[in-house]
Amino acid sequence: MIMRHKIIDGKAISKQIRTELKQQTETFHSETGVLPGLAFILVGENPASQVYVKMKGKACAEVGFHSVTKVLPADISQQELVKLIDAFNNDPKIHGILTQLPLPDHIDEAAVIESIDPNKDVDGFHPINVGKLLIGLKTFRPCTPAGIQELLIRSNIDPAGKHVVVVGRSNIVGKPIANILVQKQKWANAVVTICHTGARDLLYYTKQADIVIAAVGRAEVITGDMLKEGAVVIDVGVNRIDDPGSEKGYKLVGDVHFASAVNVASAITPVPGGVGPMTIAMLLANTLQAAREQIVG
Repeated sequence: MIMRHKIIDGKAISKQIRTELKQQTETFHSETGVLPGLAFILVGENPASQVYVKMKGKACAEVGFHSVTKVLPADISQQELVKLIDAFNNDPKIHGILTQLPLPDHIDEAAVIESIDPNKDVDGFHPINVGKLLIGLKTFRPCTPAGIQELLIRSNIDPAGKHVVVVGRSNIVGKPIANILVQKQKWANAVVTICHTGARDLLYYTKQADIVIAAVGRAEVITGDMLKEGAVVIDVGVNRIDDPGSEKGYKLVGDVHFASAVNVASAITPVPGGVGPMTIAMLLANTLQAAREQIVG
């Protein structure tokens, strides 16, 4: 059997974007004397969050950004956390602020997000920026959805007029990618359906999809027999499952059962190495955008 599938290599595309951003940062610095600055705030000792923040800090250094990481105790008060954010809001060397989620239970996540200056909200989570995204104004797009659109662009997969089925309705991925792709804009203008746990028959929707975006957070829930022949599959999920045969005792898989989907799809992202690397690349892009808007206007 000749397989027609194309693996969408997020690592390679992310590397290309970072190279471009490094060049753009050098130009920006030579013209303004300013380095884009990004502040990371990590509350507590969540191991996954520690890894993510370390990776993001390393990525900043690679493209020539100024970055600061503040690690706070898990029992810090919400008032003290907001006070630190306010200091970064007023720091001219900091153009973007990222508070690593999740936060401890005693802290109101929504209130913390709202305390970030919308002009420095490079995560794209502030209600003002979410509203701008919804009505199609220029704003900071959440990093993972922005990365998904960029994967489509750089793979020359135009969603215009196609039926996109988004499986998942989170504020971080599902809702914003639906809002991005439904806009009457270039590399969007799609017919978008959002599916979630309320869907009685998920197969009914996925079988219709020209593009499936899986962001449900459940391991391998979408299988090849749920896809239309030639569909494009974007797998956002990262799930750890037991694998006694591996050295670590586990392996990472997506929300899509790759082995069955790859023979049906015309293009598909792997896990790992698909959407994941794009998230940090788009965070860097948002930070450079923030610096330009704050310095140049």
